[in-house]
Amino acid sequence: MSNEKLLGQLVKAVLKSPKYRNVCEDLIRNIGERELSKQRKLKTAVKATKNKLHQIGGAYFLKKPEYGAWLEKLREAEKSGNEKLFRTVCAEIMSHHYSTRERLNILDEFYLGIFSFLPLVNSIVDVACGLHPLAISWMPISRRVKYYAYDVYKDMIDFLNEFMAIRNVQGCAEARDIVQHPPEAKADLAFVLNTIPCLEQIEKSAGMKVLESINSKFLAVSFPVKTLGGREKDMRKHYEATFNKLMLQKDWKIQRLEFSSELVFLVTK
Repeated sequence: MSNEKLLGQLVKAVLKSPKYRNVCEDLIRNIGERELSKQRKLKTAVKATKNKLHQIGGAYFLKKPEYGAWLEKLREAEKSGNEKLFRTVCAEIMSHHYSTRERLNILDEFYLGIFSFLPLVNSIVDVACGLHPLAISWMPISRRVKYYAYDVYKDMIDFLNEFMAIRNVQGCAEARDIVQHPPEAKADLAFVLNTIPCLEQIEKSAGMKVLESINSKFLAVSFPVKTLGGREKDMRKHYEATFNKLMLQKDWKIQRLEFSSELVFLVTK
């Protein structure tokens, strides 16, 4: 059987799983091709592909997303005109994803810390965004800012586009494998939050590849300081060394920002 036919069967098998049916097909093909190249049998490669998808995305969901119910809450909150209520609903939704959950207690501090070093921001790219676009209400930006968000879950992207319509945010969300197909949008700022460790589960050079490909002068690149299980394990030191190694061949300006739940590097390209 040809490699392409085997890969097609692998993709079909992965998409049959309820947990992965909404994953961007390009990402499944990318990972599946790598697993099959290790001379694994189809069944073994399918299992390995699912495991990799769990590591880079699935593990971050605390429970199955309830996008329909969340949209109803957001519509009601927006209709009320109560900004505090809208933020409360956004925070509750963000608590269902590990990456945004860990940031909830420092939202004002986090965005003021980042944006205080930047000139006026008129456009933003958010890669491997998860539920992060729901934090727009905490960002010191105008309603005219164009926001482009990317992730690999098609149902999440549909939800984010509905959210952006409810909130009248200019821009859009799109499902894509950013390693193979980097965003074309030009932006003043790119968020690359808690993303590089996930990308490097696919390919060791993927983190640098994405940072180089993003068409933005400023990058806010962050790393978690705790495992998903809540342990620190010297992660600040580890990820700082990881990032410094990536930057060895670059003449980019780096500003280090440290928060209780996240280590951020503000990069000027």
